[in-house]
Amino acid sequence: MNQAEFANLLARFCDAASRGDGKAFAACFTEDGVYHDYIYGPHTGRAAIADMLENLFHRDAADYDWRMFDPVFDGKTGYAWSLSKFKSTIPEFKGKDVVIDGMSRFVVRDGLIEEYRESVNGGVAMAQLGVAAPRIEKVLKRWAGWLRERPEVQKYLKS
Repeated sequence: MNQAEFANLLARFCDAASRGDGKAFAACFTEDGVYHDYIYGPHTGRAAIADMLENLFHRDAADYDWRMFDPVFDGKTGYAWSLSKFKSTIPEFKGKDVVIDGMSRFVVRDGLIEEYRESVNGGVAMAQLGVAAPRIEKVLKRWAGWLRERPEVQKYLKS
């Protein structure tokens, strides 16, 4: 896969995500691909990834739009800056507009995504929703724990 093919993969990925087309979204992944979501956690395999998009993302968000910018790719790993926006459908935050700024990392195998990870400032999203400060603190502590538990982070911390 070259840079242009990677950019096309990201365009398919974002288009399917924005439309809520779980099958097309999951088709961007290898059969054993993993999508690590900062809210919903890891999802392994196409069926789980499709389910996450349709029954979690699009359950909680209307008018969803996700775009990738400035993609770079070295033949195995790619990165892109992203913006996404949606209107919350969660009853407590219904109708609130949210925009999210993030960085995405893609590990690619045979032209498909083997592993997806994102780095997003979820605190900014929660502030836009109007989440109460104690709840934001609880969530951020949980995310910090998940970060510190990852094997690559443990390895880094021991070096």
